[in-house]
Amino acid sequence: MIKYWFWVSLFLSLSAFGQNLQVHYDFGEDRSYVTSTLEMFKPDKFGATFWFVDIDYNDGAGKESASMTYWEIARYINLPFLKNAGALQKLSATIQYNDGLNTSIGFGSVWLAGVSYPIDLKFVTIATDVLYRKAEKQGANFQLTFVWYKSFLNDKITFTGFLDIWRQNNFDDFDGDEDGTDSQIVFMTEPQLWVNLTDHLSIGGEVEISRNFIFSAGDKIQLMPTLGLKWDF
Repeated sequence: MIKYWFWVSLFLSLSAFGQNLQVHYDFGEDRSYVTSTLEMFKPDKFGATFWFVDIDYNDGAGKESASMTYWEIARYINLPFLKNAGALQKLSATIQYNDGLNTSIGFGSVWLAGVSYPIDLKFVTIATDVLYRKAEKQGANFQLTFVWYKSFLNDKITFTGFLDIWRQNNFDDFDGDEDGTDSQIVFMTEPQLWVNLTDHLSIGGEVEISRNFIFSAGDKIQLMPTLGLKWDF
């Protein structure tokens, strides 16, 4: 679903373990199923570790059991040699791994490595990753990731989300876009809005907006809204 917990925790200066569970009902076209997301963030003196696991429950059998699993793990590494380098002291290194599968195929592994930097726009801070991207059976490519977090009304409302932009080659000689090229720029964003009912329970949801992300959808923009509950442990 979303991968913002690392930066949320960083912005709030958390110094301890953080974890949340989200349960979303997806109202997107041909979807209408439940997805769960478990996220964890853990800082330490060398940086921080973040991971999340998504599970879709849409197997189509008598009971709607798990049909897809996707996960990401990211390690952020402090750069102490930049401690006295002014604005550059906010720079960190990162290495990341993505993978998943459904009942038919595996999605293929993706390794990413690069640097991260928080850009202060005064009204909101945009955490920015500039990444080298190496997907299974793909040549080297790039990825940009932007993450934001903003709370309102004394933390009663939270607006957060991410934007990923990356380049990928066609899979199995299938040209998913309409321009006739052998590669696409993929765009995916998932803004979330939460109403925080208690210190632990929130109600809200997200809208997944993507282009060239869903296989065989071409370059048509896809909109996938959800309604969800979130529990912060």
